Amino acid sequence: MGRRQKKTKVGNDREMRAVTRNFSRGTGPDLKTVGDKKLRRELIVKEKKNAMAVKSAALAQLMLPEETGCLEADEGERTMKFKQHDIVKHVDVGSARKHFSLTLPEHGPYKCAYTKNGRKLLIGGSKGHIGTFDWQTGALGCEIHVRETIRDVVWLHNKDFFAVAQKKYTYIYDGSGTELHRLQNHINPVFLDYLPYHWLLVSAGVTGYLKYHDTSVGKLVVELKTRMGQPHAMAQNPWNAVMHLGHANGTVSMWSPSMKEPLVKMLCHHGPVTAIASDNTGRHMVTCGMDNQLKIWDIRSYKNSLSYHTHRPGGQLAVSATGLIATSLGGLVQVWKDSFSTKQKCPYMTHRLESGNIEGLEFAPFEDVLGVGHTNGFTSLLIPGAGQANFDALEANPYENKRQKQEAEVKNLLSKIQPELISLDSGNILQMKSTEEPAKELTEKELVLKFKMKGRNSAKKRFLRKEKHINDERGSRIRAALDKERENQEEAGDEGESSSRTPLAEPGILDRFKSKD
Repeated sequence: MGRRQKKTKVGNDREMRAVTRNFSRGTGPDLKTVGDKKLRRELIVKEKKNAMAVKSAALAQLMLPEETGCLEADEGERTMKFKQHDIVKHVDVGSARKHFSLTLPEHGPYKCAYTKNGRKLLIGGSKGHIGTFDWQTGALGCEIHVRETIRDVVWLHNKDFFAVAQKKYTYIYDGSGTELHRLQNHINPVFLDYLPYHWLLVSAGVTGYLKYHDTSVGKLVVELKTRMGQPHAMAQNPWNAVMHLGHANGTVSMWSPSMKEPLVKMLCHHGPVTAIASDNTGRHMVTCGMDNQLKIWDIRSYKNSLSYHTHRPGGQLAVSATGLIATSLGGLVQVWKDSFSTKQKCPYMTHRLESGNIEGLEFAPFEDVLGVGHTNGFTSLLIPGAGQANFDALEANPYENKRQKQEAEVKNLLSKIQPELISLDSGNILQMKSTEEPAKELTEKELVLKFKMKGRNSAKKRFLRKEKHINDERGSRIRAALDKERENQEEAGDEGESSSRTPLAEPGILDRFKSKD
């Protein structure tokens, strides 16, 4: 028994060393060569902290229980030929229950949206039907009928609030279906989206305005005039919260609430843009257009990296957390795998509806599920390898209770990012702004050189110059008086010598009182 435990321990140590090697940042400095004792002590403490950080990261990776799966075909087969009923037969009961279909032909076509943690599903029919429910357990949240045209639906910061783009205004409802707010500034909305880290509800309307509404304080932040008419598609970049709008002239414009003009304009298609999506890393953008093209763009260089030809224009786009691309072509769903790196010859999976067109596509977070909203209702498809295998409970917890939900809401509100910080490069927040003013261009008059000696016009120098001037005047007067007196004495001496040299009388004590005449 002891030998088995020893072998197991040796095996775990080898696995630990292999994982630690991936997180190691190289060997540290040779501390024996450091002469300063204080510096050597600080370096020893720092190296110990680095070793503990590497060990903690390695242990966290070893504790991750799940791995991302995928479909693998035998030789001579293709995964795109696999049907949904074949996949359901070969998976466990829990996964098989995630494939279902809701038949609602009277109120379609439907839009769909999942919460951030992937537990709740929101569907909205174009004829006024709205429903929320836990799609895994089937527990109904609310079901209402607004008797008005619905163009888009979106969840807000948690499962208790959602927004609906109706015929004339945008409305906000709570989890029980009660109308809370009517946003009259958002007139004739066509698309809705929500920025969770900024608490901003974004809408694009028929009039061509892009509007940002702060849901934490209930105020309109800014409304931007695109000057390109009604947008045909809208999506957000989850990496930097920049909004992407697709227009009828084939261009895609990128917007930030701090700028009145678009940050970037890209000509993507030779025709109207029908759909836009972006991956979680913020490096790639996927677009579909009326020119029957599906294009993948590198946002860092704004260049087209890959393109695929489709038999008809794509209507909807969605990108999963693992990089799968889903697109709708009428009643056909195509899923592409590894399309950002290499060009694929055929799709990863396909699914064709019995009837109707697709109006909504969205991947469920942390699940291998793709939600499809179409004319006849809603369908949940199993897409192996679409979801993240492991989730961060501090970011989005699918199993959170009421207390955890309340704490997460407070923390998210305290860490809310201001709208002014939205930019193409999100790393600008970490940089220091220089206080030095930029150099101004000098005119010809200002370019005239003036030679000044340093310190000539100080207070001390001015005082000394004034004193020197006064002393010079006083000295010149004294010198002039002495010169005149010397001349008088010389003249008086010459007269005495010419007359018999009469001796001069010695001055008396009272001579000072005699008159000068």
